[in-house]
Amino acid sequence: MELRQLAYFLAVAEERNFTRAAARIPIAQPAISQQIRRLEAELGERLFLRDRRDTRLTPAGQALLPHARAALEAASGGREAVAALSGLLTGRLAVGLVHPLPDRRFLHLLGTFQRTHPLIELTVIEDQTDALLAALATGELHAALIGQGRYDRPPPGAQSLLIAREPVVVAVHPVHPLAGRGQIPLRALRAEAMVTLTRASKLRTNLEAACQAVGFAPRIAAETSDLSVLTELAAEQVGVAVLPASGLEGVAGLVQLGLTHPKLDRRILLVWRPDASPPAGRAFLALAREHLAVTSLRRS
Repeated sequence: MELRQLAYFLAVAEERNFTRAAARIPIAQPAISQQIRRLEAELGERLFLRDRRDTRLTPAGQALLPHARAALEAASGGREAVAALSGLLTGRLAVGLVHPLPDRRFLHLLGTFQRTHPLIELTVIEDQTDALLAALATGELHAALIGQGRYDRPPPGAQSLLIAREPVVVAVHPVHPLAGRGQIPLRALRAEAMVTLTRASKLRTNLEAACQAVGFAPRIAAETSDLSVLTELAAEQVGVAVLPASGLEGVAGLVQLGLTHPKLDRRILLVWRPDASPPAGRAFLALAREHLAVTSLRRS
């Protein structure tokens, strides 16, 4: 079993198409097909099921996938460690982040890191927290900036650094009966239609847990994964919006209310797996500890 074969296998598994995998490497498609057949012959199992529209992993392919990733990561880490001895930091760094970010410090950090280590291939992926944690667990990401709330537990198997904390607030149309209150207890929303993020968001699961804790289930009028759509729905009086305060940056035509009893917040954490951090990842984390201090963002 050769590293080259594992790299071809991983490319086909991720692209789910031999042609796209060959273009990604790049290599001629017959060559990648030949190496996959040799790998299957060595293992005595088919690794892929192919039809006209898709290429899927067999159970044997699914069993091999995490080991192939680990072997390739280990080989890459070895090359990077040797290069680091000469002071030349190379390799790849994949970082994930949630949206919105409460400030621009993390983006400035990425810029500083790229300028400091221009030979590192930097990949930035934006997604929901659960998807980022899944990618971190499989080794697709080396670090991720995630959002968590008061009802969330720290991700298992990962270390974390608290970067920022911001309040979760309510946004209502100026003519709404609650608009003049300034701040409201969560139970004041018992009879209100709400617009909020989808269940893929930690904000949504924390909102449901908080409502349950004070004795009611939220009445969701609409859900979206896009905060700009969320604020537009609130402006159209489809429902009151529950969202992180940073989601109202630059938004006009809505009144922001503080939320109490219980207060909800959004905690931004940088997370990583200490057992799967290449030299590029360790350099990034060292820079993050130096530049990112906990910030509490309070908006009125």
